[in-house]
Amino acid sequence: MPNIESAIKRVKTSTAANAKNSSQMSAVRSSIKKFEQAVEAGADNVEALYKEASKAIDMAETKGLIHKNKANRDKARLSKKIAK
Repeated sequence: MPNIESAIKRVKTSTAANAKNSSQMSAVRSSIKKFEQAVEAGADNVEALYKEASKAIDMAETKGLIHKNKANRDKARLSKKIAK
């Protein structure tokens, strides 16, 4: 455990940021997984799930959780699955 006040504060803020980032990335992965399962099952709400997953990816990109190119690559892969 750190003794210096600024280091103590840094531990608190980094722990909070880590928790927030982890939950947000988990939400992105969950939305992608829901979409992929709906595509496999041939569900009716595929378009809505694609829109939701795409939005989650964009939000993760703007927050700096994933790189811009990764976000675009992921969205391209999802749109390719709709086209099939």
